[in-house]
Amino acid sequence: MRGGRRWLVRLVVAALVGAALVLAVNAVVYWQGRRLIVSAADAQPAQVALVLGAGVTSDGRPTPMLRDRLEAALELYQTGKVRKLLLSGDHSRADYDEVNAMRRYLEERGVPPEDLFLDHAGFDTYDSMYRAGAIFQVRDVIVVTQEFHLPRALWIATRLGLDAQGVPADRFRYGVERAYAAREFAARVKAFAEVTLRRRPVFLGPVIPISGDGRATHDQP
Repeated sequence: MRGGRRWLVRLVVAALVGAALVLAVNAVVYWQGRRLIVSAADAQPAQVALVLGAGVTSDGRPTPMLRDRLEAALELYQTGKVRKLLLSGDHSRADYDEVNAMRRYLEERGVPPEDLFLDHAGFDTYDSMYRAGAIFQVRDVIVVTQEFHLPRALWIATRLGLDAQGVPADRFRYGVERAYAAREFAARVKAFAEVTLRRRPVFLGPVIPISGDGRATHDQP
């Protein structure tokens, strides 16, 4: 009986320690990332705005959440805050293509194709940040996504050596904010582990400097 009680105490202590570590990791990632969020008007000029993918509809158009990210990035481009736009998303299958949907949306609004760089292997936030530096040679960046996502994205970016600031793209309510905020709790722990282990993305590839011509990354007319 005594042995059983000792094991129960150990399990409770381990659970409490684990919970404390999860809370501490979340606090570090959230607050260190959050301090880098600025308004579009207050953002400092940077090489590029990095737009993180957020899904496309069945007919290949950006979802409302992604459309707002694109509009925020377009504003940064039009006001001269950035010279290039890096569109990072999932293009793992021929029938699912976030990056060309983003490209078409911005080209229709007057952005020259040479200023649009496509990261076809931005499968998650960590991969997008890692590849921004390793493949596209980005040094300073304005990350564009919704506010619930920005602290994690910015924390990853800075830990991977990018000079990063973030502009929120929340222009409307999407009806999923609470669910996404809850998901961020686990995602921050995952991000901390990825950065600590310095995980390499599955796909890297040749260097394509962001200072060059974005059409080198286009795979469709």
